[in-house]
Amino acid sequence: MEYLWAFLIGGAICVVGQLLIDYTKLTPARILVLFVTLGVVLGGLGLYQPLVDFAGAGATVPLTGFGYAMAKGTLEAVQQQGFLGVFTGGITAGAAGIAAAVFFGYLAALFSKPKDKG
Repeated sequence: MEYLWAFLIGGAICVVGQLLIDYTKLTPARILVLFVTLGVVLGGLGLYQPLVDFAGAGATVPLTGFGYAMAKGTLEAVQQQGFLGVFTGGITAGAAGIAAAVFFGYLAALFSKPKDKG
């Protein structure tokens, strides 16, 4: 049942993204920023944690989950380090995701042939 809820919640988040692409003039980059910001705000307010507890990876894998991880990391770092945690917590919490994106982006660049869009 855990996998079903993860699939449904994660899929619902992705459906919202696809609807924004199809029915608004928002660019994919703006939707990305919107989702990450939404995850930060909901995580900072403590509203995203119940969704994570319920859906697991269905809530943490999409972009909103990245924002949530950054907010959670910032809150924890502020409790441990004080004001300095505002600047270090989010990046520390998101470091694995950032490193994976850079690594796999590099691999994709090595194995693909760039082409002009035109």
